[in-house]
Amino acid sequence: MAGSHTPTEALPPPSNQVGAWAWVHTRLFSSPLNILLTVLIVWALLMCVPAAIEWLFIKANFSASTAQECRASGGACWAFIREKHRLILFGTYPYDEQWRPLVATFVLIGVIVCSAVRRFWKPWLLWVWVVGLSLVAVLMWGGVLGLTPVENARWGGLPLTLILATFGIAFAFPFGVLLALGRRSKMPAIKALCVVYIELIRGVPLISLLFMSSVMLPLFLPEGFSIDKLLRAQIAIILFAAAYIAETVRGGLQAIPKGQYEGADSLGLTYWQQMRKIILPQALKIVIPPLVSIFIALFKDTSLVVIIGIFDLTLAAKAALSDAAWRGFGVEAYVFISLIYFIFCFSMSKYSQALERRLRRGHER
Repeated sequence: MAGSHTPTEALPPPSNQVGAWAWVHTRLFSSPLNILLTVLIVWALLMCVPAAIEWLFIKANFSASTAQECRASGGACWAFIREKHRLILFGTYPYDEQWRPLVATFVLIGVIVCSAVRRFWKPWLLWVWVVGLSLVAVLMWGGVLGLTPVENARWGGLPLTLILATFGIAFAFPFGVLLALGRRSKMPAIKALCVVYIELIRGVPLISLLFMSSVMLPLFLPEGFSIDKLLRAQIAIILFAAAYIAETVRGGLQAIPKGQYEGADSLGLTYWQQMRKIILPQALKIVIPPLVSIFIALFKDTSLVVIIGIFDLTLAAKAALSDAAWRGFGVEAYVFISLIYFIFCFSMSKYSQALERRLRRGHER
């Protein structure tokens, strides 16, 4: 047929644009600046990584019985962690009863993991939380089922950090969502209250709130009435995190197109039905990354309770270092607790990325 055209086969890419060398050239040596940065990073790694591996593993001592024997090895003294790990993980909780905070820790982690599985997002999940948190309270406090009573002044270490972070996130999230809805409300009084609260809380550091809750709040309570110090710290953490969550959720609400609100109105849905079924699910999908960043920051900020004398993971490590027989191993202690913080924070970050992919909100290049 006249004018017909037979397409030719696609040509392969040039050989210098495929393969390992092409990847190295494109990513590492594509410009003078990239070459300089690559050389500097390789130099820094060669200077730091071998020395770190030698100190952490090759010369490390895992079985020394005394501090002097550990120091003689010239590397990290992981025998100190072996000797003091129960104090670091459980604080001053009675030694013979430390199986209770251990079980409570696994219960908390189990409830959180169940909540992360999408197929478990059912109404009965609320009862899992109620039962799980009740079991944690029974294990930690005792006084029932033959368990020895332990006042919360003796709680410490990892279980206390998880309790503060878990309760902080569990209560701050719904409170923050309500604050975000209130700030966008058309009722002036509610909007003004939410704006004042959010701006006031976001304008002060968490340390000041913890200090106020520990020192100043008891001065305003009626005589003979007191609130437990741990509960005061927990309330301060919840109030602080809720303000940041509120602004993040408000950003998600503002990102929803106006047509979604108009469509919800056209269906005759009430305000709360619109929010629950149409608007909030979309808004929360949009703000998954910043929300998880707030949760990670909240988990790490629980270490600030040390300023009011609560025996969290950081203060427990400091107490372990106060033993005269094992002084001088602060690096090992803080590397150990840093690893614990990293495992939990990295897990939250990876879950956030997986959740974004499942909800198809990720923007990959």
